[in-house]
Amino acid sequence: MTSHSLPKGMIRAASIAGPHEGYMPGFGNDFETEALPGALPQGMNSPQKCNYGLYGEQLSGTAFTAPGHQNERTWCYRIRPSVKHTHRFRKIDVPLWKSAPCIDPDIVSLGQYRWDPLPVPDEPLTWITGMRTMTTAGDVNTQTGMASHMYLVNTSMRDEYFFSADGELLVVPQEGRLRFCTELGIIDLEPKEIAILPRGLVYRVEVLEGPARGFVCENYGQKFQLPGRGPIGANCMANRRDFKTPVAAFEDREVPSTVTVKWCGQFHETKIGHSPLDVVAWHGNYAPVKYDLRTYCPVGAILFDHPDPSIFTVLTAPSGVEGTANIDFVLFRERWMVAENTFRPPWYHKNVMSELMGNIYGVYDAKPKGFVPGGMSLHNCMLPHGPDKTAFEGASNAALKPEKLEDTMSFMFETRFPQHLTPFAAQAGHLQEDYIDCWGSLEKKFDGTPGVK
Repeated sequence: MTSHSLPKGMIRAASIAGPHEGYMPGFGNDFETEALPGALPQGMNSPQKCNYGLYGEQLSGTAFTAPGHQNERTWCYRIRPSVKHTHRFRKIDVPLWKSAPCIDPDIVSLGQYRWDPLPVPDEPLTWITGMRTMTTAGDVNTQTGMASHMYLVNTSMRDEYFFSADGELLVVPQEGRLRFCTELGIIDLEPKEIAILPRGLVYRVEVLEGPARGFVCENYGQKFQLPGRGPIGANCMANRRDFKTPVAAFEDREVPSTVTVKWCGQFHETKIGHSPLDVVAWHGNYAPVKYDLRTYCPVGAILFDHPDPSIFTVLTAPSGVEGTANIDFVLFRERWMVAENTFRPPWYHKNVMSELMGNIYGVYDAKPKGFVPGGMSLHNCMLPHGPDKTAFEGASNAALKPEKLEDTMSFMFETRFPQHLTPFAAQAGHLQEDYIDCWGSLEKKFDGTPGVK
């Protein structure tokens, strides 16, 4: 059927009943969906002839021989095979989208850094031209590490499409609304939601409400997955049913189009004569997904002490070293604080992980000033950090009654690799040169006598 709210010419599967029209619930599920009745083969993947004259094609997100619980692939039944969506490639320059390794010897990444929100320029910026890389870590060629970006988008892609062969993208909106028209369906995304766009997935990004600004974690390594809950058990944190994967949708449009590919940190484009979003039906477990951060159920101390922030992990990308992530995506949202005789904000610490934080909205409890919505901070591996003086004095002297943190949602991209600043991040005017001074007024309270001061 055709939906009037969809892009012109896009056909979508019959909608699911309920509040999440156009989406299927679950994380890592095997889904099946078709936009035309009978388009999806049953009982086999590769019939001699597919219905409607479609082509069968597999999109593999892991090696063929990956263990069954990790193996990810999707069978697509499309109007043209993907090889028709690429022609001769022409290398192009996308100067502000960088990949690791991106190490400038003249830039000092050793330090504590914080940035004000990036304003969206008046010039037309699409998903590709509006990407601004802040940090890189690891090596895109060996598929380890990550990059963190800000996107500044005010212009829809028109007959333009993109896919990354380098990694999946975790998208965290902060302002504005975007629509991702993908090969496997449509995702509408707004602040307080996130989306994961798998490696190799072709899509077009449209502005539903702009200008749009947000954060992106480009994951070069193993895919994001839900963290093990351990003693927490089967419930809380992010629950699988709250993730939503789009139903099948396709375009059958003969129009000159451009496909841009990111491959090994370089960008190439190819010209074709049609829309590549032509998957009429699909089944599998390698697909885009969205998640509403307001459904994240945090857990914490109900008696004393402050648990490690890892209890707030929404998604993790393993590194191969048990318990040490290539990337963790951690969320600090509204929650009750009830711990007795306890310093409740994040404590002072330094660790082996590099922490890049972003503020989606509100006030972060460890930094009441300076860390504003749309802003970012970086505390690299083994660099000490923690509450500023205002937060420390307030928490040290507060009446420890039950208190709800409200109007707050920040996140962290945490990686085991050092994060290196790009020239854009190091030189742009939004870098807070005086950030380190927020700890300068911390006082010596030790006087050699026993007792709490």
